[in-house]
Amino acid sequence: MRAGYLLGLLLAVGTSQAAEPVATVRVGFDRAGVTGVRVQGMADIAAGRALSADDPVRIASISKLVAALGVMRMVEAGQLDLDTDVSEWLEWPVRHPQHPQTPITLRLLLSHRAGLTDAAGYYAVPVGGHLREVLEDPRAWDAAHAPGTFFRYANVNFPIIAAVMEKASGERFDRLMQRLVLQPLGIAACYNWESCDDATVARAVVLYDEAHQPVRDDNRGKRPACAVVAAADGNCDLSRWRAGENGALFAPQGGLRISANGLARIGRLLLGEGEVDGVRLLSAGSVRLLAQPLWTYAPGAGVTSEEDDSGQGGDGFFCRYGLAMQTLATPVAGCHDDPFGDGVARVGHSGSAYGLLSGLWIDPVSGTGVTYFATGLPEARQGTHSAFSAVEEALTQP
Repeated sequence: MRAGYLLGLLLAVGTSQAAEPVATVRVGFDRAGVTGVRVQGMADIAAGRALSADDPVRIASISKLVAALGVMRMVEAGQLDLDTDVSEWLEWPVRHPQHPQTPITLRLLLSHRAGLTDAAGYYAVPVGGHLREVLEDPRAWDAAHAPGTFFRYANVNFPIIAAVMEKASGERFDRLMQRLVLQPLGIAACYNWESCDDATVARAVVLYDEAHQPVRDDNRGKRPACAVVAAADGNCDLSRWRAGENGALFAPQGGLRISANGLARIGRLLLGEGEVDGVRLLSAGSVRLLAQPLWTYAPGAGVTSEEDDSGQGGDGFFCRYGLAMQTLATPVAGCHDDPFGDGVARVGHSGSAYGLLSGLWIDPVSGTGVTYFATGLPEARQGTHSAFSAVEEALTQP
């Protein structure tokens, strides 16, 4: 991207979001490959290292979409089922306190309709801790709505999903995702750094807040001493891991470190309905199932913004959602989910955390897609024509 392009575009549209990003990248692609790359800014200010489209960043909630690819691989292999009570795998009860007879399933968890909230926490379960304790807190559950009746975006769904994946496979979530998704696609990426190689670790993108102070992954080119939440005594011994006890350990909800070019490959896989460059990862039916909306906004049917203070959009941000995939440009009053501004029903996922905003969107009809991220921004989105930020609205444009 030429110098000043993004800032100039933001000024031209009259944005009230004053902070200029530390870095931005936009990769356009179609089924055949990458069609265009724009990159600007610094991956690491202190090191004087410029950003490249191959540098891995903590991509936030797009991690959920990638985790769902792993779920569907296990479904196709017969290891998981979308409609079985997850308690049967975990061997501990996952039940809404007000609706204990209603099974909680992977389909409900993947679509944020399980009746869960983030009010009891979801990510700070340490080495040796147990996710079950979070769900035993009454605040973890939406007392006003039964499972399956209401959409409420909740990160805690994905640690539960990861715990189920671990229990069904006997494998640690980060290693399982390497085997099921990342390695078959030839993508150098990882959940929470532990399973990335040294060369990938050395290229980490530092995340900055709006004051351009480092807040995440300021690793100085080295592997972090502890890539997960350590125990209260500082213990970070991953040999304490037990399948199904702590699906939060490797941050399935937001902890994927992946480059923009790696995300473009995921996008091309989705455009290819499960196949990219001759590699068949999923059936076309599985990809269509992920994208098919299970919930569309109507008054009283769900919450259209995230509630954990991460800045994941304002009112009207979420209006259609499938299995870890959003659909944009919902033609319903109260929906503001079209950062592109063209009314096209693209599918994919957004991300927001630690001063980063991100997106991966495909248009199956035209066979095109785009992925982007920006660092060093306020987490509250302030757009000009949507519930997305002005920065994202600018990055959607060619």
